[in-house]
Amino acid sequence: MVTVLAVVGTRPELVKMAPVVRALDAAPATEPRLLHTGQHYDDELSSDFFDVLGLPEPARNLEVGSASGAKQTADGLVGIDAEIAAYEPTAVLTLGDTNAVLAATLAGAKRDTLVGHIEAGLRSGDRSMPEEVNRVVADHLSELLFAPTDSAVGNLASEGIESGVTRTGNTIVDACLDHAPVARERSDALARFGLDGDYALATIHRPHNTDDPDRLQAILTALDDAPVPVVLPAHPRTETAVEVLGFEPGRSLRLVEPQGYLDFLALLDGARLAVTDSGGVQEEASVLETPCLTVRPNTERPETVEAGVNELVEPTALGARLTRLATDATARAAMAGRPEIYGDGNAGERIVATLVDRMEERR
Repeated sequence: MVTVLAVVGTRPELVKMAPVVRALDAAPATEPRLLHTGQHYDDELSSDFFDVLGLPEPARNLEVGSASGAKQTADGLVGIDAEIAAYEPTAVLTLGDTNAVLAATLAGAKRDTLVGHIEAGLRSGDRSMPEEVNRVVADHLSELLFAPTDSAVGNLASEGIESGVTRTGNTIVDACLDHAPVARERSDALARFGLDGDYALATIHRPHNTDDPDRLQAILTALDDAPVPVVLPAHPRTETAVEVLGFEPGRSLRLVEPQGYLDFLALLDGARLAVTDSGGVQEEASVLETPCLTVRPNTERPETVEAGVNELVEPTALGARLTRLATDATARAAMAGRPEIYGDGNAGERIVATLVDRMEERR
């Protein structure tokens, strides 16, 4: 039995890593050990949350907190290195593009431990984004690269990375297919907010939008002027930025507290459309067949744009596009999602099968 250390730093990473951890647990030769760096504190990370995902609670939480990127990475590196030294895992798995990914990749590479990066090859082309830097470094240091799409495989090849690359699909499909039916059955979010399907769901949290008063004002105004209710679960950064801006919604926009995983999934599943700057929501919307408007100048999920289910939009154009999608059923139908973009829901099993083969080769 070999130990595989699965490292996560945020709630979205836990959701996407869960299918992999379950597959590791089911495999006869592997034993998963889940390590949470605690990059984002989240009240929902309770025993119920892990029960929903079919996961044990993390064996350890490093509690690095919401510090600067440098401190998060440094504290994560020290803690993960100690974990590797103590438990001597055969492999370290990371997922995504957070500082937890950067720290775990560096720690594993320096210990000459087999490192696998899930969601390898995603690129926005914008190195001003800390996430882009994390992705690039993780991909160039990892021995196994689990690419979700053909475009991700192509991005890696263009950077000279071809060895160790496997196209697996995206574990977000596994997670959505597993949990969307549970969310529909258990969540009371729509009833709690008095929603009947004629609404939009928004998530805005990236500094590019929240730290620019003009962009944030334009986004909030467009959401507040929408012809349908707009529910925006407010990230702490967003909530602070709205307060500093002095914006007070008075029409369609409803700022609400952050939602639990099942409640958010139910809201996204039931919405007429989504407005976001999150990478994960772009993926989830495509799987749940919810049209998506992404308020960013670029995206590391270009396949959603190419498939016509996601559209990049600037804040000044958001109002008109939101109104069109909210009121025109034909326009919505044209963007109603392509679940197959990210695979068939078996990415977790493919990742583990590839990992087991490589670990055997390394012996």
